[in-house]
Amino acid sequence: MRILPLLCALLLLMLQGAAGKTLSRGSPQDCERRGGFCSHGSCPPGIGRVGLCSEHEFCCRSRWYP
Repeated sequence: MRILPLLCALLLLMLQGAAGKTLSRGSPQDCERRGGFCSHGSCPPGIGRVGLCSEHEFCCRSRWYP
């Protein structure tokens, strides 16, 4: 019974983290305006996904970009 509040707190933290991970859908032009580039399939290592260019392309951008 003591573990139930801890599990609830952990579940809430996971849900909050998942809410911030959504990718915005846009166009290649929107991606370039955000300082990114479109990549088919997945982003290169060390580069994060910041959006979608199309159904099969991700908008990728370096984590160090302002």
